[in-house]
Amino acid sequence: MEKRFMSIWFRYLLADWQMLRRAELKAIPFVFSAPDCGRLVVVATSQLAEAQGIVPGTAVADAKAVTPGLEVIESQPGRNERLLKLIGEWLIRYTPFVVLDPPDGLILDITGCTHLWGGERGYYKEVVNRLKDKGYEVRAAIADTAACAWAVARFAAAKPITEPGRQAQAVFPLPPAALRLEAEQLETLHQLGMYTIGSFAGLPRQALRRRFGDSLSVKLGQALGTEKEVIKPLRPVITYQERLPCMEPIRTRVAIQIAIQKLLEMLCPRLHQDGKGLRTAILKCYRIDGAMVQVTIGTNRPSESAIHLFKLFELKIGDIRPEMGIELFVLEAPKVEAMQPGQEVLWSGKAGLENVAIAELLDRVANKVGITAIQRFLPAEHYWPERSVKKAAAITDKPNTCWYEDKPRPFRLLADPQKITALAAIPDYPPKVFIYQNERHELVKTDGPERIEQEWWLAEGEHRDYYIVEDKQGRRYWVFRSGHYTGDQTEEWFLHGFFA
Repeated sequence: MEKRFMSIWFRYLLADWQMLRRAELKAIPFVFSAPDCGRLVVVATSQLAEAQGIVPGTAVADAKAVTPGLEVIESQPGRNERLLKLIGEWLIRYTPFVVLDPPDGLILDITGCTHLWGGERGYYKEVVNRLKDKGYEVRAAIADTAACAWAVARFAAAKPITEPGRQAQAVFPLPPAALRLEAEQLETLHQLGMYTIGSFAGLPRQALRRRFGDSLSVKLGQALGTEKEVIKPLRPVITYQERLPCMEPIRTRVAIQIAIQKLLEMLCPRLHQDGKGLRTAILKCYRIDGAMVQVTIGTNRPSESAIHLFKLFELKIGDIRPEMGIELFVLEAPKVEAMQPGQEVLWSGKAGLENVAIAELLDRVANKVGITAIQRFLPAEHYWPERSVKKAAAITDKPNTCWYEDKPRPFRLLADPQKITALAAIPDYPPKVFIYQNERHELVKTDGPERIEQEWWLAEGEHRDYYIVEDKQGRRYWVFRSGHYTGDQTEEWFLHGFFA
């Protein structure tokens, strides 16, 4: 697909922005000023000031002499770039590839976007009219190259859309300044009587290079499409992205659901074809009031299932506030991973965490109550029970060791052992009675001891002698005594778990 670019020129960017804030300025001429070599000079003008002959670079004193009622506003550094960035972010609804062109322009890569508005002419009218409705005086042009579109937007009198492959016919009648040349080069060309680009475009490249250096040939080649121009987008372009413009503003839940389904039906086949699965997806909804709302979903494992992903987005639709209506939906997949195709089997076995249905169920629960509400544990290579488990970072994490099942373990293990008061008939024997949370437990059965020590290379401390005990009510507990019985100090007993 051949590249197509649109250049937008804000003729009075600062002035239009100021008039949106102060409506009374529409009736009076005003300029923006900045210090330059010890004097104030004009850096931007309003349309009324320009009509009276005031242009950027004019001394403020001279401008006031020409126009006594002129209002002078101090310019703030970097305001042009900030305004262009804000407008550029708003224009992302028309193309994902927006480039800042300071001090007063934007470049849009519109390749593959115009058909959504009925072609380039409809696209051009939509963008220009929307910007004018917001209060900005703009000129724009569309061409095969960004440089050609830039030149036509600023210097051509008519025909803003250049047909594919017709860059030469569009730029040759324009003045050399349309190539964004340096002032010295422009002055030299005028002295040589070359007042249009066509007057020197046919000269040998070597002759132009000897007289003007490489820059003139490069700029000419960029306009004609023979030289590549590197431009950096306002935001990185996401590989997996789908856009859905709306003919009428969307305000209902059902319409939002239909939009999400259509976007997923476009995105998921691309993921399947590339062998990718979605891990994170962002739905951006651009409203007609200029605001943008978005919702995000995540998956435990790569997914290309449109049905499953729609169920996750369905949980988030309540967070979307359409207000006056949504005019554009953009679905982005900033995080994808390679998918391993599942092995077909002739019989069903123990699927476990490899079961896609389980992963999809966890996704629905996580997107409804939060990912932190779901935890999975793996065995850790430690002796003490509270250290022998660790949290898994993902559902696909594999254990480094196996679970030890040769000894009985409680159904519920306390994170930290709770100190209890215990009485034993004979020292080094299991307890007969213990008190936990002011409740007395008389024991009728005991099993043990099982001695567990901590790793000597981690810390020094007493060993533990664990017992499984059962009280008169049939409740079973896991208790332990810390260290040996010495006779000269009180024994310390702890409760560490509950059996079912």
